[in-house]
Amino acid sequence: MTPHDLYQQKLQPAAEAVRQVCDGDLIIVPTGVGEPPALLTALSAQRRDFKDVKVAQILAMRKYAYIDPETTQHVRHVALFFGGATRAGGQEGWIDFIPNYFSEIPAQIERGQIPADVVFSMASPMDAHGYFALSLGADYTMAAVARARAVVLEVNPNVPFANGNCHVHVSQVAALVESSDPVLEVGLPKIGPVQQAIGKHVAALIEDGSTLQIGYGGIPDAVVMQLTDKRDLGIHTEMLGDGILTLIEAGVVTNRRKNYLPGKTIATFALGSNKLYRFMDRNPAVEIHPVNFTNDPALAGLNDNLVAINATLQIDLLGQCGSESLGHAPFSGTGGQSDFVRAANRSRGGKAFIVLPSTAKGDTISRIVPSLSPGTHVSTSKNDINYVVTEHGVAELRGKSAKQRAQALIAIAHPDFRAELTEQAKRAKLL
Repeated sequence: MTPHDLYQQKLQPAAEAVRQVCDGDLIIVPTGVGEPPALLTALSAQRRDFKDVKVAQILAMRKYAYIDPETTQHVRHVALFFGGATRAGGQEGWIDFIPNYFSEIPAQIERGQIPADVVFSMASPMDAHGYFALSLGADYTMAAVARARAVVLEVNPNVPFANGNCHVHVSQVAALVESSDPVLEVGLPKIGPVQQAIGKHVAALIEDGSTLQIGYGGIPDAVVMQLTDKRDLGIHTEMLGDGILTLIEAGVVTNRRKNYLPGKTIATFALGSNKLYRFMDRNPAVEIHPVNFTNDPALAGLNDNLVAINATLQIDLLGQCGSESLGHAPFSGTGGQSDFVRAANRSRGGKAFIVLPSTAKGDTISRIVPSLSPGTHVSTSKNDINYVVTEHGVAELRGKSAKQRAQALIAIAHPDFRAELTEQAKRAKLL
């Protein structure tokens, strides 16, 4: 049969396609806007017909009806990283959580540590050779495609056909659903004076020709906005967003000086505007790859002068980063932070930045603390940390003693808390 014949044979309504799911299955869904709305809406409508089905995903974008504490015995969300749609459920205990390094999720799927019975994913239209692109999220989904009993794709003309290792052939697919709604757009975070100040500190330490990994959030994007006077930057990142697109359009990102995959912008998922998604379509300068390629510290670290920029919620005076919880309460997840901190440490000339405002709750709480709040999930260890940046300056910690670290971090804390932090550090025998 031709690819077209196979396509027509497998095309069906979403309500029928979700019947590929059996009781007890775990459904793998891509990161962010790679989630297929028609399929997840149909699953939600039929959720009471299933028993013990789980949906595993990094960063769910929409709170579908299946994300429901009353029906978790039927269909239950399993977070690989919490977002706004799932955070409350995680904190209340009716959404499960699987701790992970983003780069290692494909290996966990391949080894059966995370089951992958079914894949639900958005996909581009099929090309003449029978291939779809999972360009919005190749991440761990490609590993799941190779292992799943059933792959179900939601084909949408607004999904770009990207280059890279993100393609699935129609012969690998059990069912196809068509939709034409616009892909969900995610705007740039709001940037205020604190974020701008942090961005300037980081930008001053980024050299022309560096290769960037930009994490998600207001402060990493504030750094991007300070880079418009740089030259020949490269991109090897996990998330491709509108901040990076701005630098490409301005001619700041050229990828010319990359020693590893020169000329290519490399990412594992996209999260931005329709303009970004159109830019990705059949663009030979952009490649979307699985996360065990983009985020593997050994591979990403092959980029000389790799600069990793990621945010944290809290940091203690030894340099331990609590980036994903507020005490015991989960907030996000490890994501790729640890992956890229380690990659930058491996990189010749690499720099790993952890960024955070010095305070929270209207300057009433210091984010630099003697010890992390009880129950805090440590995302990046004291052994991996290097540059820490607040609006008050930069602390370089790698190779420094515990005493030197405490002194450097207190120096970039909010002035209102420095005396208190000094006394607490003395009581803890850090000074």
